[in-house]
Amino acid sequence: MVDVEVKNGLELDTPPDSTHNLCPSSPDSSKAEKVLVLDEKAVWSKVDRRLLPILAVMYLFSFMDRANIGNARLQGLETQLKMTGNQYNMALTLFFIDTWCEPELTKPSWMIRWLPFITVLWGLIVVATGFVRNFHELLVARIFLGVAEAGFYPGVVYYLSMWYPRYMYQMRVAYFFGAASMAGAFSGLLAYGIGYMDGLRGLQGWSWIFIIEGAATVLAGIVAGIVMVDFPSTSKFLTPEEKQFILDEQRKFQSSLGEEEHFEPRHFWEAVTDWQVYCFVLISLGFVTPLYGITFFSPFGYSPAITQLLSIPPYVLATIAIYLFAYLSDKLHLRAPFLLASLAISFVGYAINVTNAPTGVKYFGIFLCVTGSYAGIPGLSAWQGNNTSGQYKRGIALGLHIGMANFGGAIGSSIFRKRDSPHFTLGFGLELMFILLGMIAIVITALTYKRINSRRDEIQRGEVGVHLGEDVLAERRKMGDRAVDFRYAL
Repeated sequence: MVDVEVKNGLELDTPPDSTHNLCPSSPDSSKAEKVLVLDEKAVWSKVDRRLLPILAVMYLFSFMDRANIGNARLQGLETQLKMTGNQYNMALTLFFIDTWCEPELTKPSWMIRWLPFITVLWGLIVVATGFVRNFHELLVARIFLGVAEAGFYPGVVYYLSMWYPRYMYQMRVAYFFGAASMAGAFSGLLAYGIGYMDGLRGLQGWSWIFIIEGAATVLAGIVAGIVMVDFPSTSKFLTPEEKQFILDEQRKFQSSLGEEEHFEPRHFWEAVTDWQVYCFVLISLGFVTPLYGITFFSPFGYSPAITQLLSIPPYVLATIAIYLFAYLSDKLHLRAPFLLASLAISFVGYAINVTNAPTGVKYFGIFLCVTGSYAGIPGLSAWQGNNTSGQYKRGIALGLHIGMANFGGAIGSSIFRKRDSPHFTLGFGLELMFILLGMIAIVITALTYKRINSRRDEIQRGEVGVHLGEDVLAERRKMGDRAVDFRYAL
């Protein structure tokens, strides 16, 4: 007879030798055994509530602060600053030049200080942008904004990879990344309202867009500095049993292989020479270039107020798709098929817009452009996080990949030239090319993973019954994702 101790309101009839029996009875006990049973859903819900809301809020402002220049343009930015030719595109492009300023070698536990700090910093820069008086001051502000924001997205993706196991990871990335697509909707709605402040205290509507949104970002960064928590092994909001449970879950899919505690120079070289990084860069260009192209480009041809309102529905649909794709990807333990589906949706949307279709049809195409570009990015981040083992190598690899891929933002923001209006054949044509390149790279990467996994299966079948010494096991742990007992997620 086993008495079960109730945890989080659930009474579970779990045998004494359960994996999660953290308080076994003593051998000489003649009394009933008491087993502590953790409610797994309650534990993950507890972690989600503590980690995800503040990350989502910060990323909402991150994306809104880099893209609000599009709304400011509709409110008279170009006219007041006397911008001509492709100066607007230049202001967009220079933001992405600084994407290498990322904390690849930042100590993991420093993330809870680093992320709030850069959030406050870029918020102050956005506020200052509201007071620029000419094009050159705007360029300086955009450069500094790029420097400050560069480390945020890879930092958050890395931070979450240290908390969640392989097939819970994409949904959590989606939770915070969904804030980016909502930023597209919320930013348009907010800009529409701020437009009525035009002339207040001698400032035009575009200035108030930067000032108000930047101030909100600063506040979010201060709150983040208070509420963000360290990694599972040191977090104070978890009980010792909950910490152990999370660490055990991480190990189920070999996600803790190569999790060294101290940085070594080999971690950098292993990341730089990893073929995966460059495959992910090619795939990312298929997402990032179209994403920023459609973010900064206004294809509707209506008044600023109507254009801002029309931008809301596509981003709402994109947010729904982000969560749906993430849920299915984690549930089915598949990444590549959903990435291909996302790019296919985006491809159709851009193909529609490169034609002479009526405005209503092109607006439908915008729904597809936005949805396809946004829906796959959490899956891409999860795919790389799943397949790069070792906390320092993973951090460096994510930084390299995202840093190089962000040049897609520089491309996407500069290919819709004013002189190509109204058809923008060059811009839409290049977007289609990058999407197709990304689709090809996904297929090649997935087939390579499958071949490597099959070869490792064969090697391990030959090791059945063979005793492996501690030195061999230690060497394999050191090898991380290159070890014969590591399997790539497909």
